[in-house]
Amino acid sequence: MPIEILMPALSPTMKEGNVANWMKKEGDEVKSGQIIAEIETDKAMMEIESVDNGILGKILVPAGTSNVKINTVIALVLEKGEDKAVLESYKPKIGFIHGDSMDLALNEDKKEKILENITNKIEQKNDNRIYASPLAKNIANHNNIDISKITGTGPHGRIIKKDVENYSISAENVNLRNITSFQIGRNEVEFVDEPNSIMINVIAQRLKESKQTIPHFYLSVDCNVDNLLNTRELINKLAPKCKDEKLMYKISVNDLVVKSTAMAIRKKPFINCSWVENAIRYYNNIDISIAVSIPDGLITPIIKNADQKGVLTISSEIKELAGRARKNQLKLEEFQGGGFSISNLGMYGVESFNAIVNPPQSCILAIGAVIEKPIIKNGHIIPANIMNISISVDHRAINGAKAAEFLSELKSMIENPILGIL
Repeated sequence: MPIEILMPALSPTMKEGNVANWMKKEGDEVKSGQIIAEIETDKAMMEIESVDNGILGKILVPAGTSNVKINTVIALVLEKGEDKAVLESYKPKIGFIHGDSMDLALNEDKKEKILENITNKIEQKNDNRIYASPLAKNIANHNNIDISKITGTGPHGRIIKKDVENYSISAENVNLRNITSFQIGRNEVEFVDEPNSIMINVIAQRLKESKQTIPHFYLSVDCNVDNLLNTRELINKLAPKCKDEKLMYKISVNDLVVKSTAMAIRKKPFINCSWVENAIRYYNNIDISIAVSIPDGLITPIIKNADQKGVLTISSEIKELAGRARKNQLKLEEFQGGGFSISNLGMYGVESFNAIVNPPQSCILAIGAVIEKPIIKNGHIIPANIMNISISVDHRAINGAKAAEFLSELKSMIENPILGIL
């Protein structure tokens, strides 16, 4: 009997996935542990491995198929020496092709016809296929752009909207017939609906549940970060140089805030908790989730035991995790869990904002931009670098007084970074 390759459940929230790419072709030999396909889940692009040795006999769900339910048979592997004829009599237990289900209730003729359609679709796929989002294709078609000439920057080289837009505005692609000083052109296509990825749908659902079921409250405070900026400048000034004259490290304000937050949590451990049924769960380790924007949404890689790490280690880990997050290369344990989240929009010039709690966590810290403002000190008006921090809190697990106590501690840590090493 052929060995069934099933659509795996690659995360606790995953109910279905997209078959992004097959790394092997029908007839190829596969070995246990070899990567055979790439699956897009609600969290990231994940690789699946063969669990047996054999020959990839038939691909039942072609690359590019969306909304494949978990445990669906997506391919068949023949054991060495097994006759290909067994594939003809194979009857799939579960199937899901482009939204159409098939099961044992179907008669043999219908099953055979569906399998024949699958085979035809497989034969139509080839290595020269251009992967592009529907929106990117529509924009390219409307502007008479040859999409095959565009280099994609999306996951695995997928062409996305901004790639087409950037290409179309380059000088060699400007359509002079549509550009005059006296005409205003109106796009005949009023709007385009680009289907959401699994990740975007799951994020939307979780955020909706968070706002509807978690009683949020918000506290904010301004921090004078003159000392923090001086500390950052000193650390970076002491950084050794590589052979190419580049600094071996360069820490950011965010790196120092993460370290300060970890130390504040160590001082006020009651903040490191989650609301669970009939209890409040307190975490013994300080693991901080860092919000990272990726093309398909948002992901929160984790700096584990952040209170025990130096700021240089934290900085290096954030850069490495964020880089792999944008390439959909994170492992499950690297972005699932964490007891406290930090979201920083300061680099976009956002002065202050309130974030949404990321369940099952109870808190998320929102970091704003550093703005030079006048302050009064010893009766004199002087300039100072001010940064707003805002904490969103689950009132079920943490009350207002406790949250304020933590925020006061964090303010002290940020304004006096030396406290983090005492």
